[in-house]
Amino acid sequence: MSLRQSTRRILRRALLATVLAQIAAIASLMLTTKIRKILRGRNIPPLEPTPSVSHRIQDGSVATTYTYGATLFDDMLAAIAAAERRILLETYIIKGDEMGRRFKAALIEAANRGVDVYVIYDQFANLVVKPSFLAFPAPITVLRYPLISSWKFISPRHLGRDHRKILVVDNDVAYVGGYNIGSAYATEWRDTHLKVVGPAVWDLDNAFIDFWNSHPRRKSPRLAQLPHAGWRPEIRAHRNVPRQLMYPIRGMYLEAIDRAYLSVDITAAYFIPDRDILEAILDARRRGVVVRIIVPRVSNHVVTDWLSRGFYGDLLRAGVEIHRYMDHMVHAKTATIDGEWTTIGTANIDRLSLLGNYEINLEILDPGLAKGMQEIFEADCEKCERLTLDEWMQRPLVARAYEWLLRPLGPLL
Repeated sequence: MSLRQSTRRILRRALLATVLAQIAAIASLMLTTKIRKILRGRNIPPLEPTPSVSHRIQDGSVATTYTYGATLFDDMLAAIAAAERRILLETYIIKGDEMGRRFKAALIEAANRGVDVYVIYDQFANLVVKPSFLAFPAPITVLRYPLISSWKFISPRHLGRDHRKILVVDNDVAYVGGYNIGSAYATEWRDTHLKVVGPAVWDLDNAFIDFWNSHPRRKSPRLAQLPHAGWRPEIRAHRNVPRQLMYPIRGMYLEAIDRAYLSVDITAAYFIPDRDILEAILDARRRGVVVRIIVPRVSNHVVTDWLSRGFYGDLLRAGVEIHRYMDHMVHAKTATIDGEWTTIGTANIDRLSLLGNYEINLEILDPGLAKGMQEIFEADCEKCERLTLDEWMQRPLVARAYEWLLRPLGPLL
């Protein structure tokens, strides 16, 4: 056997061993997490209700922030019940539980009284939901974003999921944010959603219409676009559109962090930054910017937790504050910078959201809203444990091994 053949055999075996070790690591993490959930049972108390907070934006829109799902869902259902002309609902997940049934019944009732109802949901995200529940009766028009959108599924244009959550009612009121529809999200998950009334509704209405009209499998006529609300700088919607290879949300984050001169507060359900975003955060710290990040202590996707841990060392050594939310899953996708700039939306800080999925985030330039978001951030920090560099450096060797094994998977997630 030649040296070249011997080297190739060694490399193949090393690669196979690494892949098997990664699979074993993932399996053990998932098993451990499942056992922990069973042992803890339902002893976790529900989240404390928090009030929604409204603020008038300079463009004339009124923005209302929700951090408690039950309050948000009641408001959304009331808007659906009051609809007179058209309802546009796009969601990544709609569970077939009590809350999901409430939304389905409200949509059917609206359609029966003559309201035009359009629904979009992602097939992959709802594979565990009974197909019968996802069958909406006529005259509701449904667009199911398919598990495989094209035979060219290996193309970046067709890999992304529809991860957006939008509700627009009568072109008058619109909602966007991290909340999926389901009973657990109402009282057990800490998330953030925004309602807008006024000129800013146009951006969310238009985002739904563009997705609907561009989908090759729709079985209904094109939806007409609303007259434009004008050009105002206070609120802008940024949309990731894989079909067009357009991913502006990542650029929005990079530009905003690069401009920061006082503070950067980020709440991220899944924090797996690419090299550019990580470097932007570290550069901000070098300029003296106070950077704080809230992540879940244990999320609903344990592998992402361990991938996120791979960045903690660099961040902590740079002086970034890492706060881990206790007891509940924090699913929000928000950031506030310098007390002036805010984003609220559906995109996580990971590759799937920033360079893969259909996503939408609002970018808002308003000191009043930013102040409210800072107050929410401070309240969330009180429910977190702050991770220190000393604590991090003393983590067990087995934890370091898991981080090392799983880190190569970061670019995939």
